[in-house]
Amino acid sequence: MTAEIFTPIVGVTMTPSAVKHVRKQLDKKSDAKGIRLAIRKSGCSGFKYETQWVDEVSSDDRVFNIDGVDVFVKEEHLPLVNGIEIDFVTEGVNSMFQFRNPNATAECGCGESFTVA
Repeated sequence: MTAEIFTPIVGVTMTPSAVKHVRKQLDKKSDAKGIRLAIRKSGCSGFKYETQWVDEVSSDDRVFNIDGVDVFVKEEHLPLVNGIEIDFVTEGVNSMFQFRNPNATAECGCGESFTVA
């Protein structure tokens, strides 16, 4: 019998719609190297997603290259977003990122914040 070592897979994915949107925006921002998925404490459920354009890479950034788009995540935020899928959707006249996080155990009613147990 042999013992297998399993290393948890840390990952971020994007839908084709999100990749297309980010590429289009990056084409307009000559200094941007990619997009950051950040987390901050907020709302009634605990945490909120934020996206930011990345001009400078930090030593604590993990970079996920998804179809030519670099997505930056701070190492400390990885446990909160592991396995997340980023989508870009249009509903009526509104367009926005949508986040499908398999680790979220609760979300507030307005969709502003989430909890990870």
